[in-house]
Amino acid sequence: MRAPLKPLDDALADLLAQALPLAGDDTVDSFDADGRVLREDAISPLQVPPQDNSAMDGYAVRSAECAPGDAVLPVSQRIPAGSPGQPLEPGTVARIFTGAPVPPGADAIVMQEDCEALEDGRVRINARPEAGQWIRRSGEDIRRGATVIAAGTRLSPAELGLAASIGLARLKVARRPRVALFSTGDELVMPGTIAPEQMPPGSIYNSNRFFLRALLQRMGCEVTDFGIVPDRREATVDALREAARSHDLILTSGGVSVGEEDHVKPAVQALGQLDLWQVAIKPGKPFAYGHVRRSGGDAEGFAHFIGLPGNPVSSFVTFLMLVRPFVLRLQGVQQVLPRPVEARAEFAWPRADKRREFLRVRYNGSGALELFRNQSSGVLTSAAWGDGVVDNPPGQSIAPGDTVRFIAFSELLS
Repeated sequence: MRAPLKPLDDALADLLAQALPLAGDDTVDSFDADGRVLREDAISPLQVPPQDNSAMDGYAVRSAECAPGDAVLPVSQRIPAGSPGQPLEPGTVARIFTGAPVPPGADAIVMQEDCEALEDGRVRINARPEAGQWIRRSGEDIRRGATVIAAGTRLSPAELGLAASIGLARLKVARRPRVALFSTGDELVMPGTIAPEQMPPGSIYNSNRFFLRALLQRMGCEVTDFGIVPDRREATVDALREAARSHDLILTSGGVSVGEEDHVKPAVQALGQLDLWQVAIKPGKPFAYGHVRRSGGDAEGFAHFIGLPGNPVSSFVTFLMLVRPFVLRLQGVQQVLPRPVEARAEFAWPRADKRREFLRVRYNGSGALELFRNQSSGVLTSAAWGDGVVDNPPGQSIAPGDTVRFIAFSELLS
């Protein structure tokens, strides 16, 4: 009797339970840390800003002295950014520029648009300033001792700017997962090896290898491409044994079904352990997880193994929904699930499926989602055309105007 299909959430929970963060870390220049995962909390040794400073070009004043709204006062000093001012003399103002420290005694900044410089060197203040206006207070961005970036954060340009703002020139980050990638199938041909007009009957170009490599690299992995492995058990065993020696994860595409020419399952079982899951998603379904023992005495003892379906869209979607969070968790990222948003469908999907569906869609000119015409698992054009996927629950039909859960490719591919 065939086992029931495994819900995606259950499959993901089982997979993440195996994804213990990898041992080891790197210390890298903050300039080179984009996309890396922070290994330890970044704690600020200082206040940001370090002292009260001006948010505007203008004049530093005592607000009480400008209460009439047309005060005329002499300029006692000029304070550019980076230069500490002197205490503000009573009855005077200080010319000040954005980012410059507010001089002691001043309690407000009046923007230069509200002031009039007179020929005798004095300034007319054409405003009634409130105490504290246009002053950025010391520590209003970051307090000394605060955790600025938490361990497990995947660093973006904004976090790198934060790290620099507290003086961190180098960051301790998780080491990159080492991933071995190969495809199986005698029907596969690499672009450039055979011209299109000379392709043998039944042959196809290997597209999966290209997008899987790019996806892994976007997830911060070091990828070794093992190429196309022939549909022979001995060749598959040899490729797996070699890949396991120096990699954390082996990722394959194709060969995880039960056909006579699918040799991945027995090959992995000969070297380790494999569970073949039938996941209740469309496109997708066949998915394998296991491990391959190492023969070199490595302390960890094994490399993770994940086998994806061979159809390109099935492989693409199962990577995004299962492999992506697994790879991020290996690096210590805790928040690994995509964040869907609500959107309006401008299409009909009357054929409710018993599996959870990921429909390729894009935004149209009215801000609603339109559906790619062909949702077949072999039509990779849908992924290139789309802005993302509708995460459609099992048994759910869709009518124009319905609110759906949309997951953007920009969220999944960042």
